[in-house]
Amino acid sequence: MTTPTELDLTDATAFVRHDAYAFWRDVREHRPVYWHEGDPGFWVVARHADVLSCYADVRSLSSARGTVLDVLLSGGDSAGGKMLAVTDRPRHRELRNLMLRAFSPRVLGAVEERVWERTSRLIRTVARQGEFDFAAEVAEHIPMNTICDLLSIPEADREKLLRWNKLALSSEDAESDRLDSLEARNEIIGYFMDLARHRRGDPGDDVISMIATAEAGGRPLTLEEAALNCYSLVLGGDESSRVSAICAVKTFAEHPAQWRALREGTAAVDTAVEEVLRWATPARHFARTATRDMLIGGRQVRAGDIVTLWNISANNDEEVFDQPRRFDPARSPNKHLSFGHGPHFCVGAFLGRAELRALLSALTESVAEIEVCGEPAPVYSNFLNGYASLPVAFR
Repeated sequence: MTTPTELDLTDATAFVRHDAYAFWRDVREHRPVYWHEGDPGFWVVARHADVLSCYADVRSLSSARGTVLDVLLSGGDSAGGKMLAVTDRPRHRELRNLMLRAFSPRVLGAVEERVWERTSRLIRTVARQGEFDFAAEVAEHIPMNTICDLLSIPEADREKLLRWNKLALSSEDAESDRLDSLEARNEIIGYFMDLARHRRGDPGDDVISMIATAEAGGRPLTLEEAALNCYSLVLGGDESSRVSAICAVKTFAEHPAQWRALREGTAAVDTAVEEVLRWATPARHFARTATRDMLIGGRQVRAGDIVTLWNISANNDEEVFDQPRRFDPARSPNKHLSFGHGPHFCVGAFLGRAELRALLSALTESVAEIEVCGEPAPVYSNFLNGYASLPVAFR
């Protein structure tokens, strides 16, 4: 890997071909807020303090045009104002209150129990079979089935949803066509349009029925709004947890002393979960659009400018994390921004943590040693950070 002083942050292969952590260390030190040339160009924000401040400033920085760089560079998100993630106040508050009902203790209790059962069963099975692909045999099954359990999605539909999800914001192919990503997102939305229409006509005791028949701000959601918010749940609920789980196993394999500390109880599972989330940083960035002239890190930002907030840099900021490139499952405090911050803090954070907690607990019970048996295949994306495959053996 090379360590460039300049990277094209729109290039899906940039962070695979180059040392991203060395690049961001240089950015934080020499130009923590800088203008990235392009058509259009955009601001890059790298330091933890500035990223945190930007997440909190919802009056000056809007999510409604989109929160992913590629989408903003393509003209904006057509779901703006309809889907929670790309909505501003007051509509954002109305939709968030509705979506939080999907994560009520009553709903999550049964789902979390199934997470533990499924995870323990999968780990016990693979621990006996020698070399295997952790991504395909374990990581692809836990978060997707968890979010599908939450939404009561038929078992027969889950494989195609996973296939579409893996294309929606990333690719396993360095030469992928962006049209594949667009088509995958449209397939997911179309699927949820049909399912929301069916559940609205014949509602049950499930989250999609709740969303499809709910009101927000004194009016019913349209079918499109219901579908888009289901899409947001399944995309976010699967992708971030899947790549975090793969990262957890890869990282503990590379750090056997830390793995022994976790198994022996020197490091607690809860603090290990937070360190995995920081280390993995599944979403490299989120983006906003300035609604008025403002200063960020002393730089003048104009109304209408795109502002990108790089979690991957903030989570490795030496001003906040002691020796940030040291994996420490006992690290505390751990003020990572992997779930964002402020009003747009991830609504599924509890579930994401529960999945990692179940995984690490199941691994400590059944696995003494983790060995990586081949080269992991990276995900190609300037948004999603992680691996698509991980050949391993559990001893």
